[in-house]
Amino acid sequence: MTFYLISFPSGEMQLDEGGLEQASIDSHQVIRDAKDAGVYRFGGGINESVPPVRVAADGTVEEGTYAQTAHLEGGYTVLNLPNRAAAEEWAARIAKACRCRQELREFWFDPEQ
Repeated sequence: MTFYLISFPSGEMQLDEGGLEQASIDSHQVIRDAKDAGVYRFGGGINESVPPVRVAADGTVEEGTYAQTAHLEGGYTVLNLPNRAAAEEWAARIAKACRCRQELREFWFDPEQ
């Protein structure tokens, strides 16, 4: 089994009046289905109202982020799936529910898991 990250930037959800409510209902159902299937590990969205900080090994905290992740936002779901085909199927279900394309990434294997 492999962990897959399925995500999208919040700006990709282009919903008309009332569309957000239905997208919320539909996306919560997909997550319930993933939980029922035993593949759900984590999900949520970045709280865009809280600015990011970087924390050094000595505990020093500084405001800001890396240039590459300056626009990290949106929704994230981590599923534990048997293969990429299954991950693509779940990503398609989430895309349909959220009304926007999803990005799919694979985590490196963790031998401690």
